Amino acid sequence: MTKQPRNPKQPDSRQKKAALHFIPASERRARGRALRDVVPRRDHSVWTLSPNRRDPIAVLEESNSGRIPELIPIRYGRMMKSPFTFFRGSAALMAMDLASTPTSGLMVQLCGDCHLLNFGAYATPERNIIVDINDFDETLPGPWEWDLKRLATSFVLACRGNDFKSDICREAAQSVARSYRKSMREFSEMTVLDIWYSKMDLDTYLAGMQNKEFREDANALVKRVKSKSIREYYFPKLTLERHGRRVFKDNPPLVYHTDEQREQEFLETAKRVFLDYKTTVNAARHALLDRYTLMDVAMKIVGIGSVGTYCAVVLLMADENDPLILQVKEARDSVLAPYASKSTYDNHGRRVVEGQRLMQAHSDSFLGWARGPRGRDMYFRQLKDMKMSPVPEVWMPERALEVAKSLGWVLARAHARSGDAASISGYLGAKDVFDKAIADFAVAYADQTERDHKALVAAVRAGRLEAFIER
Repeated sequence: MTKQPRNPKQPDSRQKKAALHFIPASERRARGRALRDVVPRRDHSVWTLSPNRRDPIAVLEESNSGRIPELIPIRYGRMMKSPFTFFRGSAALMAMDLASTPTSGLMVQLCGDCHLLNFGAYATPERNIIVDINDFDETLPGPWEWDLKRLATSFVLACRGNDFKSDICREAAQSVARSYRKSMREFSEMTVLDIWYSKMDLDTYLAGMQNKEFREDANALVKRVKSKSIREYYFPKLTLERHGRRVFKDNPPLVYHTDEQREQEFLETAKRVFLDYKTTVNAARHALLDRYTLMDVAMKIVGIGSVGTYCAVVLLMADENDPLILQVKEARDSVLAPYASKSTYDNHGRRVVEGQRLMQAHSDSFLGWARGPRGRDMYFRQLKDMKMSPVPEVWMPERALEVAKSLGWVLARAHARSGDAASISGYLGAKDVFDKAIADFAVAYADQTERDHKALVAAVRAGRLEAFIER
């Protein structure tokens, strides 16, 4: 009997099996559990000071390469204020230290500078307010443990700054890790699209607050922020009319014009950079930006880690009382780059924007990038669009623990968008072994940060570094 040719449209069972390219979540979870034998979860508790660790002050000096020299003393002055502010400005130092710590080998898109003040609330394009990570200057793919350890350590330092008892400081770090672990388990059981659509809505978050006083204070803050619109509040506060043109008010050293920025030639250069930026947003946003005219650019000092890099604000006008204010930030190589993979993008502004879009539930409508004068990579975003940040200085212990739990969820959701939640959850497990290890690490690394902060203060007093203390 003649053998009939197999119908190519009807593959046999072997071909069907080969065609499946996904791995079931149960198998990926089992792979994560197996990694515990390679890197035990308790190993994450260890912070050991290497005898070959570089001088922390030398690392900070190296990170100043390419910064505007006259602004570097402001950076040091802000870092001197406390171990917590030192921690905010020393992402490069912790990146170096994290590179020597154990990791499971599971990778995600990292924030890269994951301290608690790089989380906050902001308005989505639909004008809803959500809580999310909001700073991605150092974003790069890497081990998920690095973000979590930095976030947990920031809580220990913030709680110490409030003179909380040591057990509360440790519990805050453990709360971050516990929430991350339990949330990652939830995400591992969700569909990819459900993970992608997950977000922390601010109204829902506030309604769930257990403490009535906290809830009332937070709602009052939200009302104040919502009332401060760009057009009615920030526009008249930040600008004035000069020679028939609206420009930013000088308020040195926070906002100021350089001599170069006062020249017409600089404004023409800024307009060319703005045209390049517009090509990186979608067509609808490009059409919206075409309605505006660039009126002014001024330097604006922000944060701590960014001080000394090129940061500016851009004033755009569609009519005499119709402004749009954008923030421009220089994007340099990530502090993680020497220890993780190099960026796949040829512009660090794009690296920041793409990382932000990958990790955030909703991103700024005006995110884009360009290459500016002197080869500086930069990215654009809207300034102060209903943005709110944590204020740890006013926290009571139970408030700190509540925020820690919330931010653990936010970080897990951000990592689950790019990483394998099932594998990470399998590694973390159902017990609190990992949570306790992270708390131990966070306490030990907070001790290290306090020692490094003292080294900075000593370097300034000895005249090795110059610091400017703002009043």
